[in-house]
Amino acid sequence: MTDSLSAGFLAVDDLDRFPPELSGGVVAIGNFDGVHRGHRRVLETALEAARARGVPAFAMTFEPHPRSVFNPDKPVFRLTPPAQKARVIAATGLDGLLSVPFTRDFAGIEAEAFVDRILQDRLGIVHAVTGYDFHFGRARRGTPDFLREAGEADGFGVTIVAAETDEGAEAISSSRIRAALADGDVALANALLGYRWSVEAEVRHGDKRGRDLGYPTANLALAPETDLAHGIYAVRVEVDGVWHDGVASHGRRPTFDNGAPLFEVHLFDFAGDLYGTTIRVMLAAYIRGEARFDSAEALIAQMDRDSAEARAALASLVPLGPVDLALNGFPAS
Repeated sequence: MTDSLSAGFLAVDDLDRFPPELSGGVVAIGNFDGVHRGHRRVLETALEAARARGVPAFAMTFEPHPRSVFNPDKPVFRLTPPAQKARVIAATGLDGLLSVPFTRDFAGIEAEAFVDRILQDRLGIVHAVTGYDFHFGRARRGTPDFLREAGEADGFGVTIVAAETDEGAEAISSSRIRAALADGDVALANALLGYRWSVEAEVRHGDKRGRDLGYPTANLALAPETDLAHGIYAVRVEVDGVWHDGVASHGRRPTFDNGAPLFEVHLFDFAGDLYGTTIRVMLAAYIRGEARFDSAEALIAQMDRDSAEARAALASLVPLGPVDLALNGFPAS
């Protein structure tokens, strides 16, 4: 799925191509959008169970997000599209990822058939780990208790992981993280994730206005459902495996055209042509909201202040944990 996956990590998106190297393993099952701290408790539990048994550990997830399949007019703001999800899961130490194509037909599989035909016959699992709120099968009949009882009857183990809470004893969820990003609370979103969130897209041609202002930018069109607060961000940018500090603006450019939302990234101390290159932009801090300025000179003065604030924020970055260290280009200590 991506060239940034850990060596030996197996990622497939077809049940018919399930690698024999993962058969007979421990599976962690869930949507895992964001692969946040709560999701990683499920993944870590699966990894511990697998290592204790001397078998592979892998995640089973579903693409596209089931909510987007059942409500296509309101697609879900994805925290981790498929390639990014694979990258984060690989960083947790699991051996592989199976992304099952999710369709209405797949959703109509009876819960018993999901267990018998997929978990046992196709994957050959010895143990399954899910979160407390995972449901599967037609009409969501496959509850955690259903899975536990099926495992007892059919000879495989089942572990159900309770909700993971933050330092304020509030449950960690993808919905909370989406809401934090929509509010510009990058610090909260990153804390709940346990790593710094990023966007990834191809650099496209813009109106070259940033170059005229002394701040050339790489322009990215994010997915329309990306509900990220408009404003200015301190960022780090991965280009061909090399990380650069920078500052980014997400919004409609009210000083000029007030057009469609665009994510514009200025890389500090960088010279080069990025058009057509796919880059990853990690959000380190939210600096301020989007604003309209009366002149280009006033805007440039504010951009100078934003850049200074971004540099200061980036100078003090430390990894939020081992996954952040693996994902986001921190130098080895």
